[in-house]
Amino acid sequence: MNERQNRLLKEIVESYIKDAKPVGSKALVDKLKVSSATIRNEMSVLEEKGYLEKTHTSSGRIPSSKGYKYYVDYIMKPKELNGEEMLKLQTIFSNNELVLSDAIKECMEIICELTNYTSIVLGKESDSNTLKQLNIIPIDDKKVVALVVVSNGHVENKQVLIPDGVDVKEIVKTSEIINKYLIGTPIGEVNSKMEFEIKPRIATIIKQYESVYNMFQNVFNEFSERNSNVFFGGRTNMLNQPEFSEVDKIKNIMEKLEDYEMVKRIETNDDGVNIYIGEESEFDDDVTVVKTNYHANGEEGTIAIIGPTRMEYDKVVTLLNFLKNQIER
Repeated sequence: MNERQNRLLKEIVESYIKDAKPVGSKALVDKLKVSSATIRNEMSVLEEKGYLEKTHTSSGRIPSSKGYKYYVDYIMKPKELNGEEMLKLQTIFSNNELVLSDAIKECMEIICELTNYTSIVLGKESDSNTLKQLNIIPIDDKKVVALVVVSNGHVENKQVLIPDGVDVKEIVKTSEIINKYLIGTPIGEVNSKMEFEIKPRIATIIKQYESVYNMFQNVFNEFSERNSNVFFGGRTNMLNQPEFSEVDKIKNIMEKLEDYEMVKRIETNDDGVNIYIGEESEFDDDVTVVKTNYHANGEEGTIAIIGPTRMEYDKVVTLLNFLKNQIER
């Protein structure tokens, strides 16, 4: 591709990202300082090579997936963050009361606001994330608060109704047994150990052991769900993009975002920020996934931004690089 074609593709990509409107030759005359006929000829060449596409509703052109890919690989320069954007993200990491996973989620929420795209965090449970303590705090004869503490400092509490016919003392006794036998158990293994180690033990000392067992199992299930290793930010932001204004398109994208197995495929072990455009994303021909991994304090995972192929690539790449550096510093 020659220098003029590079410049032409750059202008068309950046114009379409900004306005979501096909770009005609007249709009580029002043910028490129050549005639409209010359621009049309170059547009035709870029279309033949697969970098541009012609829409049915306009004589203008829009970038193809191949055009975006070329732009990202050879033309784009990362965009500098302004001071306010950097401060918002840095402030999150300066809050010592937040555990790393929560800081990452808050930062991804901010990135959603800055970009109007969807964010995903795919965390991997560290082997060191184990059950540290289970506390039962009686409120009255019918309710207790279950407090679950994990070795990474995360704490969850849930108010629970005591099953009919069960004494609160039996709930406390069961929690003592759980603490005796399950402390140090990786979080992902707690449910299975409840079944095979705790249930047989309480069956010998608690009359309605099934009800008590189910109560605790529900507490741990909810804890696992609320702290699952998949987090979404700005899930509905995709609906604000003109590419996804049709009902069938909206339905297709939302179904894919709710498909756990598909979302898990976003996970990456590659260093650096990687960009998957159109069909490369596995989501949709009009979708781009930008993702990178992180490693810090024994935790690792993937952070990703999902948006239209008409994405502000320069800004998204800069934001993810900045966040990765904040996590790993």
